[in-house]
Amino acid sequence: MKLKNLFIWLSLFSIAMGFLESSVVVYLREILYPEGFSFPLAIMEGSLAVTEILREAATIIMLISVAVIAGKSLSVRFAWFIYCFAIWDISYYLFLKLLIGWPSSFFEWDILFLLPVTWTGPVISPLMVSVLMIILAVVIVNHSARGISTRLKPWEWLMLMGGAVVVILAFSWDFSAFIIDRYSPAGIWNMPVRGSVLEYARGYIPGQFNWWLFSAGNMLIIFAIIMLARRLHNLKHQ
Repeated sequence: MKLKNLFIWLSLFSIAMGFLESSVVVYLREILYPEGFSFPLAIMEGSLAVTEILREAATIIMLISVAVIAGKSLSVRFAWFIYCFAIWDISYYLFLKLLIGWPSSFFEWDILFLLPVTWTGPVISPLMVSVLMIILAVVIVNHSARGISTRLKPWEWLMLMGGAVVVILAFSWDFSAFIIDRYSPAGIWNMPVRGSVLEYARGYIPGQFNWWLFSAGNMLIIFAIIMLARRLHNLKHQ
């Protein structure tokens, strides 16, 4: 399939996933937040909680699956995965805005992910990451289509993955601090499934997003993208 057609079909797939995700959230908010979404969190228990976690895992499997089908090498598959992830994420917020008028601003807090711990942050933060993911994906895919080897060097993987880990730490920082403030290390390790922990989670209200940590992770990713783009550009002219 031609590169243009791949972009079109994978974009359509990701946009459709974004609508599917936003529609599920509309239903969940009707169930958990009938008066409108706000913190502190309403706790999902039992089969609803298990279903939500499995649903999030399933979305990642879906994105990996189409990336594997679309790409022929590890780097290109990685590129298609992050491209689809980014388009899906942007579409998700766009459809929520169209369907229920949320978020009211880019700086409104949201629950971003539940695995392996709860991620939270202002809506603008995952959108910023999505833009970087699209740029990185386009750099890899376009050079690969020109017959240039886009196999990433170990240090490029290290910088990209390191930046991603720092960004994830920023997303999980506030909620983790909330839990750590209430438990000793031993208490966290032996954290029960029910009872007081749910009460603590129910009381969580976002405090302050760690913009310094978030910016550091993004700068690392940006630097890796620039260095990768320069290396691939030089290969093109050899």
